[in-house]
Amino acid sequence: MDTTQIAITRYCEYQERCHSEVRNKLYELGCTTPEVENRISDLIGIGLLNEERFARAFARGKFRMKQWGKEKIKQHLRFKKISDYCIKRAMTEIDGEEYDKIMQKLLEKKLNELKSEKNQPTLKAKIYRYMLQKGYERDIVIDMLNEKINARNK
Repeated sequence: MDTTQIAITRYCEYQERCHSEVRNKLYELGCTTPEVENRISDLIGIGLLNEERFARAFARGKFRMKQWGKEKIKQHLRFKKISDYCIKRAMTEIDGEEYDKIMQKLLEKKLNELKSEKNQPTLKAKIYRYMLQKGYERDIVIDMLNEKINARNK
């Protein structure tokens, strides 16, 4: 085993990686295009590189640790050149009930942070932008926001 092989093996063993990350790392290590493709093929063959496994781990981690919404997770997976099939598989890692609970929690938290805001349209706009920035779906955010603010005003 040469030093490049050892380095890339350790790189892949440390955490799940996608093909584009490994490809970039191999180029950084000075490999030529044919070498890169051969090494990636070898890593897939021995089970160290698996895009679906990476996508699932990425989705789980970003949702649980950073509380990202599905849209933001999908966007970042596309940026990493993950296939639509793997992205769909990754979205199955996010439990629907847990997703709704996290959304509710984030919305409540932001609502409490902005309780001094008296202007209703400004309040809605700030919370809406925050939730979209976290990657939650527009329609769901609008419905949930209207429901929360209406309940709060009663």
